[in-house]
Amino acid sequence: MAIRLYNTKTRAKEDFVPLDPADIRMYVCGPTVYDRAHIGNARPVVVFDVLYRLLRHEYGEEHVTYARNFTDVDDKINAKAAETGRSIRDITDETIGWYHEDMDALGALRPDHEPRATDYIAQMVAMIEDLIARGHAYAAEGHVLFEVATDPEYGTLARRNLDDMRAGARVEVAPYKRDPMDFVLWKPSTGDQPGWDSPWGTGRPGWHIECSAMAGELFGERFDIHGGGIDLAFPHHENECAQSRCAGHDFATVWMHNEMIKVDGKKMAKSLGNFRMVNDFLNRGVPGEVLRFLILSTHYRSPMDLTEKALGEVEKTLRKWRGIVAGVEAGDLPEPIRAAVSDDLNTPLAIAALHRLAHDGDAVGLRTGAAVLGLLGDDLGGWDAMPDADDDLSSRIEALLSDRAAAKAAKDFARSDMVRDTLINAGIEIKDTPQGAEWSLTPAFDASKLPEPSDV
Repeated sequence: MAIRLYNTKTRAKEDFVPLDPADIRMYVCGPTVYDRAHIGNARPVVVFDVLYRLLRHEYGEEHVTYARNFTDVDDKINAKAAETGRSIRDITDETIGWYHEDMDALGALRPDHEPRATDYIAQMVAMIEDLIARGHAYAAEGHVLFEVATDPEYGTLARRNLDDMRAGARVEVAPYKRDPMDFVLWKPSTGDQPGWDSPWGTGRPGWHIECSAMAGELFGERFDIHGGGIDLAFPHHENECAQSRCAGHDFATVWMHNEMIKVDGKKMAKSLGNFRMVNDFLNRGVPGEVLRFLILSTHYRSPMDLTEKALGEVEKTLRKWRGIVAGVEAGDLPEPIRAAVSDDLNTPLAIAALHRLAHDGDAVGLRTGAAVLGLLGDDLGGWDAMPDADDDLSSRIEALLSDRAAAKAAKDFARSDMVRDTLINAGIEIKDTPQGAEWSLTPAFDASKLPEPSDV
């Protein structure tokens, strides 16, 4: 079964055909490291982690290379350094450490490469010099700008017309620009800003040149997949495409973008007071696996709504599933899971298949199918307070529920209610469904309060 992926560039779902099956390369735009990661930053991490896991499963771990960068030179970082009196390196090192902690808690595998922009300044300067030599960039007043008019394919990734973009431009055009759409490759630095020597004076790179130079250095002129949030499609990825293409690089074959996250139905924004950091959830006891599951519950190309109700429902499901797979080793990947994830990362369909496996009591299938989504792993943090339901405990609970069901069938509602109350008092949540009663352990579970079925 072929892996099929939606390519933003072609606006179509296509069979994934690696450039080299023995050397599959994926590059995903990472964060600008000046503050803790918010939940929106987490979505591409989780989405492309699933793709990374799938590619490793299908082609072999040794044949897949994943890079995700850190932008560690940026005006927001400069402003924070000026405000706090701390060095830029100190701030970015700390922030990268936070990022790793938060993404590890979400069960994301570390990429094979995590390039920092400041380690690739020489490659950026060389690429800019090449673009000038090819007639696609020009120097002006200490800046170097990419000349958009020299690229006839500009706008093809985001499907935007250049003339329409010029007409709709609302920003004040810098006097050194030949065209309002020209974008900065290099800009001058003042004494209090980070700067590097270049043919155009002391300065620092523009944002867009970073990924083109780093991906080119790590992966060569062509690689398989470039990913990121849909907010990056224009102008960031469009500009990456243009400068790389004009430097003679074919660049990425497949472009993938995840949609944004809403909070309680509203766009996440600091001005609305609904900006949520990953660490905010972790600090109040929400397991990272719950956030991961919730992110995967919506297809990556659809907007996702984060609500407290959804978090609670996901946690109940995961607690039950962890009880089912306790002590079980993984086996072969169930075909419904593989088919779902291979179909443009249809994680909601895969989760539906996991629900069926859980309902059928297929612990091995549940463990194995969840693993390709990065769920139910032993190394996921945030579940320290969660009790595990071993076989003996599960049998006792199921026996009590059977007793309750028999009492209800006999219309002995007093006994039925007594058994239910006994389970609830022990910290077990019960949900009656058409298929029977479902149960899960809560953080308040106390095994000493759970009697043997014969004692009730």
